[in-house]
Amino acid sequence: MTIHFPFQNTYSTLPANFFARVAPTPVASPRLIKLNLALAIQLGLDPDLLSTAEGTEILAGKLVPDGADPIAMAYAGHQFGHFVPQLGDGRAILLGEVVDKEGVRRDIQLKGSGPTPFSRRGDGRAALGPVLREYIVSEAMFALGIPTTRSLAAVVTGEAVMRETALPGAVLTRVAASHVRVGTFQFFAARGDVDGVRALADHVISRHYPDVRSADRPYHALLEGVIARQAELVSRWLLVGFIHGVMNTDNTSISGETIDYGPCAFLDNYNPAQVFSSIDEMGRYAYANQPRIALWNLTRLAECLLPLFDDDKDKAIEQAQFMLGEFSEKFTAAYQAGLSRKVGLFTARDGDEALVQDLLDAMAKNDADFTLTFRQLGNAAGDEADTADVRAQFTDPVAFDDWSKRWRERLALEPQTAAERKAAMQAVNPAFIPRNHRVEAVIQAATNSDDYAPFEELLTVLAKPFEDQPQFAAYADPPLPDQRVTRTFCGT
Repeated sequence: MTIHFPFQNTYSTLPANFFARVAPTPVASPRLIKLNLALAIQLGLDPDLLSTAEGTEILAGKLVPDGADPIAMAYAGHQFGHFVPQLGDGRAILLGEVVDKEGVRRDIQLKGSGPTPFSRRGDGRAALGPVLREYIVSEAMFALGIPTTRSLAAVVTGEAVMRETALPGAVLTRVAASHVRVGTFQFFAARGDVDGVRALADHVISRHYPDVRSADRPYHALLEGVIARQAELVSRWLLVGFIHGVMNTDNTSISGETIDYGPCAFLDNYNPAQVFSSIDEMGRYAYANQPRIALWNLTRLAECLLPLFDDDKDKAIEQAQFMLGEFSEKFTAAYQAGLSRKVGLFTARDGDEALVQDLLDAMAKNDADFTLTFRQLGNAAGDEADTADVRAQFTDPVAFDDWSKRWRERLALEPQTAAERKAAMQAVNPAFIPRNHRVEAVIQAATNSDDYAPFEELLTVLAKPFEDQPQFAAYADPPLPDQRVTRTFCGT
């Protein structure tokens, strides 16, 4: 075999009940759709070799590269609040780990690579649409500066998968800091396996939180670290209008990355109660609910760690509650600071939070587009006369005018020049997001016509979300009424 992956596997050295050893299921005639050249180089891989027929067969699971130790990871999880004691990688196989050029250990996982012992009667395969959606949205999130898993490659398998109808099959090669989830801890805790919880915690500390190894109470420090990362992560989701869609505990990464892009979506009009996921019938994971659910998930993690905190359960609970109590403060601080930057306020003053909330309230009442309102607000900050575009986002432009008077009075207290303020706002307010109708159009073109030109062009636009890109200006437009996507779907 000519293609070398510099694997240095650690998870597969953990006890046998952490995973199942299983090889990917070969596919008929794989074809490479997309290879992430920059990411391949960062991982120490040769993109020219990965683009060959042999490389494509590796990325499709037809060949297993030297040094790989393929495993399906075991985990449990709360799905929409209901606990399932065993889930696990039902359609994903971890080939192994590599240390990238920055010294960061990264998982390389095939998603849609066939059944595993955790498949629960599923086929272990992925349809093309969900693979393209995850590739697009995960790479867009990376360009937006939000911690996320990455997409190394997408391959069509040459085989159909049956969902409601027959669809083209595909495999995504996903790269992650790791695939350890809150649900991974729950798998062992549900079985009363304290040694398993401890071994997993030690592994996570070594891999993701090495600074806490020397702490007086390292397991407490671990929980504090996960809480801090989740608070920051979810604040960043809200600041770009992202809705995860399925924030189950098995979709909550211990590393603090966004993981498992199923029925995810971005806001068009600002609506705090917005839900796109077809399976979220009660709105549990609505846009504005995401901070509350993150805390709920972290509480489930804390429950798993209680035996490591103190032999006295009451003391352990008290300690966990104290740490969990810090989530809201950390989230609110990150979120409010981000909102202030979005409206051009870079010093803190009393009344700022109320000022920004009044804008959000006006946006919600007037069906204002979330992304365009903030982007065009930057233009208005740079030139007082340049307000037509932002006013047009409001069904009643007077609502913006009334708020704008107070906003300009507040801007006058800031030290920046108008040009500096506009540049700073444009650096945090993207012009381009993965608009749901654009993603759907890409999926339809690929699925129905084997046409990947729209996919390539959308990736090009989303790679530079904070640049105006006049040649692609139409990609910033919200959907027309007949283009609106009201429901997104999970790929299983």
